[in-house]
Parts: sequence; C-alpha cells; structure tokens
Amino acid sequence: MSDYIAPTRDMQFVINEIANLDSISSLPGFEDATSDLVEAVLEQAAVLANEVFSPLNQPGDEHGTRIEDGIVVSPPGYAEAYQQFVENGWQGIGKSSAIDGQGLPFLVHSAVAEMWYGSNMAFALCPLLTSGAIEAIEMHAPKHLQDLYLPRMISGEWSGTMNLTEPQAGTDLAAIKTRAERDGDRYRIRGQKIYITWGEHEMSDNIVHLVLARLPDAPEGVKGISLFLVPKYLANEDGSKGERNDLKVVSVESKMGIHSSPTCVMSYGDNDGAIGYLVGEEHNGLACMFTMMNNARLEVGMQGVAISERACQRAVAFARERVQGVARGHSERSTIIHHPDVRRMLMQMRAITEAGRALAYYASAQTDLAHHAEHEQDRQAHQRLVDLIIPIVKGWCTEMAQESTYLGVQVHGGMGFIEETGAAQHMRDARILTIYEGTTGIQALDLMGRKMLRDKGQAMGELIEEMKGIGAELENASGDIAAIAARFESALDALEDATRWYLQSVAEDPDLGSAVGVDYMMLAGNVTCAWLMTKAALAAQKHIDAGSSDSFYPHKVSTARFFAERILPRSEAQRQMVKAGSASVMAIEADVF
Repeated sequence: MSDYIAPTRDMQFVINEIANLDSISSLPGFEDATSDLVEAVLEQAAVLANEVFSPLNQPGDEHGTRIEDGIVVSPPGYAEAYQQFVENGWQGIGKSSAIDGQGLPFLVHSAVAEMWYGSNMAFALCPLLTSGAIEAIEMHAPKHLQDLYLPRMISGEWSGTMNLTEPQAGTDLAAIKTRAERDGDRYRIRGQKIYITWGEHEMSDNIVHLVLARLPDAPEGVKGISLFLVPKYLANEDGSKGERNDLKVVSVESKMGIHSSPTCVMSYGDNDGAIGYLVGEEHNGLACMFTMMNNARLEVGMQGVAISERACQRAVAFARERVQGVARGHSERSTIIHHPDVRRMLMQMRAITEAGRALAYYASAQTDLAHHAEHEQDRQAHQRLVDLIIPIVKGWCTEMAQESTYLGVQVHGGMGFIEETGAAQHMRDARILTIYEGTTGIQALDLMGRKMLRDKGQAMGELIEEMKGIGAELENASGDIAAIAARFESALDALEDATRWYLQSVAEDPDLGSAVGVDYMMLAGNVTCAWLMTKAALAAQKHIDAGSSDSFYPHKVSTARFFAERILPRSEAQRQMVKAGSASVMAIEADVF
C-alpha cells in the first residue's frame, strides 16, 4: 500500500488550464518554462518525493529529534535525503538566475513544493524556511551580505530560519525583548527565541538565522524592531565557514505533530553576544520580515493542500482493501469503498484537495505576474490580488486540511486511531498549519483590516468582477456544468453581498472585522475555489467534447459538481454569519467565562 504518489497529472492540469502557464511563460525571463519542461521538472521531483522523502515520513515521526552535544540529531536517513535535495539543485528552483537560482516561475516552485510537503512535511519545513530567508535577504539586505550568503543558501549548502517570537510575546511582537547593540558595522545580539523551526540541525553546513531584536534607542511597539542576519558560523571573506557564533539551541519542543521537525528554543549571546548584521533599515525589521512571512504563509497554505492529498490517497487505498459489510448490489462482503457514506467522505477529501490546489496555484501564478508583468499598472493590479488572496489561501487551505485529515481517520474507522496506519499522523501534522505563520484569526484580521479596508474593497471588487466574467461561458451550459453554474452564481452573490455589507458597517462597529473575519475569509475561499473548480470543469469538458476518452476529464467535472453541491452551499450560511455582526460574539462579559 503506497503512502504517497505525487499527483503530477492533476498538477499539470491545474498549471496549464487554471493557472495559465502560457501567460507565465510569456513573461520576460520565463520563456523556457514550456509545458514540456515543466512536465519534466515535475516528473523528476516526483521521483525524489515518492522514493526518497515519503519512505522517511512515518519512521521520522516515530523517531523524532533529540539534542546531543548541543546539536539536534535528525531521524535516520534525513541527512542523506537532504544531500540528494541539495545535489539536484532543488532549493533554487523558483529563484532568479541572477542570484544563481534555476530561474523558473514561482508557480513551478509551488507545484514542486507541494510534493515535498505531501511526501514528508516535517522534513520539507527546512527548505521552506530557507526559501523565505533567501527572499528576505535578496530584497532587503545590503549587497555584500547578499554576495556572501545567497549563493550558499540557494545551493542548499546553508539553510535559513525565521526567529520572531519569544516566551512572553506570542503573536504580539511588540513585546519582544531580544536586544541588539551596535558594534562597529555589526551588532551584538542577546536574547531567547522560541518555536524556531529547524533552528538547529546537522543536515547543512551552516544555518542563517533572521532574528528580530531591539536597539537601545528603539521606539516602543513594532516600529522599534530591527532585523538581523545571525549565522550559526560566521562567514569568512571568501564565503567559507568561519568561527562558531555565540548562539545555541536550548531545547526542542515535544509536540503533537511534525515530530521529525525540530522546533527549537534558541539562545543568543550568552557570552560575548551573537554577531549579527542589519537587514534593511534600523527599526524597520518587521516590514522586512513580512517579505519572508508572506512567502511562508502561501507555502503553509500549500502544505494544507499537500497533506490533504496524502490523507486522501491513504484513505482511498485503505477503503479499497478493507472488507466490511455487504454493499448494495453485492452478494458477499465487500470493500468499504462501495458504501455510499465512505464514498461521500472520499469525494469530500478529493474535492477539498483539488480546490485547494487550484487556489494555491492560482495565487502562485499571480505572484509571478505581480513581479514580472510587462507594464507597471498590470504588476500593481496583480500585486493587489496577491496581497488579498494570501490570507485566504493560508486560512482556507489549512482549515480545510483539518476536515480532510479528520475524514481520513474516519474512513479508517478504528484503525484510524492506531498510529501504524499513518492516518493519525496526517491529522496531528495538519493541526499546526492553522497556527504557525499566523493563526487563522490572524489571517482573517489581515484580510478584513490591512487588505479590505486599506483599499476600501478595491482588490476584492476586482476579484469578484473577474469571477463574474465566467458567466458568459456558463450561459448555455447543460448537465453537470449547468448544475455547477447555478450554485456558483448564488454563492458569488453571497460573497458580493457580504463584502458590501461589511464595508458599509465596519465604521460603526470596531469589533466587526475580528468577530466575523474567519467566517468571511472562509466564504471568500469557498467562492474563489468554486470559481476555479468551475474553470476546471469547463476546461475538462472541452477535452471531452473534442473526443477525449481519458477518464481524467469526466472525473474533474464530477469533482467540481460535488464541490458545488456539497461544500459550496456553506457560503449562504457564512453570509448570514457575517451579517449577524459582533453583537452575540461580544454579548457575555469576559469575566463571566
């Protein structure tokens, strides 16, 4: 029974038909990103995911990590797997060729990353953090730091981390106490950081930490935070690894899931102070870190898709083998995949996964367009959409991953509660996704505040208008497509109505955005996913109408119809919850709870 097989067929379909690879490959610098090349890249990545990373997933979960002589020891096989990852140049796949990357679109990186997360999410968190650190350094660090650190990070020889929070701070970064003191053209860092993913390990030769800290003259609040590059080993002028810096791992957390990913407590400057280098401007570190955080939030949304895919594959495999009861039309005991309720759960997992994939890949394509479109006006329009949709991708895909992995356990029945089947690990691993890189509530606040109010709903209005544009293709639809169209039109109306009501009401109710934000975000996710699933159904139907006998295409249409009939109707309830406002949420005084 296979644990994971990279779903390259659906990935290619979404890349070509939904994310519109042709529009991406026409951008300057991406001319070589043809469909054939992308297919070849995905096939090679699938070999590494299926044959190297996936077999380490469950043993790694059982083994976990530990500290020996100040070093975090990873599970057996992880260091060798990481070396294969480095030798094949995967860390730089979505990075610019100007900084020694592969120069492929972020869209392609996202598809490849889905394979890493689906095959072994805990392992893949290491290159995820490195990717985000590379982007922050590329965009904000002075050139001499870029020249010194980026080549070795892009190669994967050196990994990266993000150090934000502290024991007393949590999400409230204004409360951080880590200190930085000027020392010539560098700084001395002292303090403790928690929840540092892959903060210490033996897989790479060096670890480049991006650390938030305060200078002595820093103003209060988040505007007084600076960002520093603090390497585990200082770099010599020629780029070689130098002396050990004054930092160490104190402990690794014992966690519900992602056991083979060390979540570290890090201590900086116990002796002379850890040497760090300023990234960006003093007191403007949070803005620089947001570059890394936005990258990570989109990636975590992709993790939700990936773990839903893995849980779905595992549930299908079990349902095909597990014999129980006599299904209708059978004379003997049959496998449970023939029972309608099991089929309902499997279809729900499948629809969640495919919808999330379409949403995440669409966002990735918009990221490419925001950075590389020919005209500035177009780049700004795509960037507005990226800013709007990132919290939706992160929030919707990770929340729905809870549903998908829960159903995976449910399909297994009692065996889902037993660790050896792997279903419980999927559920445990998925649970972190709604928390790290900003909880679901934080994503909703970002959407309702910075994204919706900043531009008075312009970006959401533009997205709604784009979604309305599919109406012309649906006017003469019949069969499954007609059934999808009717439900999509109703749901889109719910989103437009809820958006209008929120923008009109928020000024009179300061609690409104926070009270209804998650409901609105899930509504926006449901409708946007339904739009993309409708596009997928239309594209698949064109292949069917052209005479294709490939069963893949009618299955895409059937999955889109299931989404429209069994998941999308939640949109009407979400509209009503949004328009209920904050009154009942805040009705009971805090000291009564």
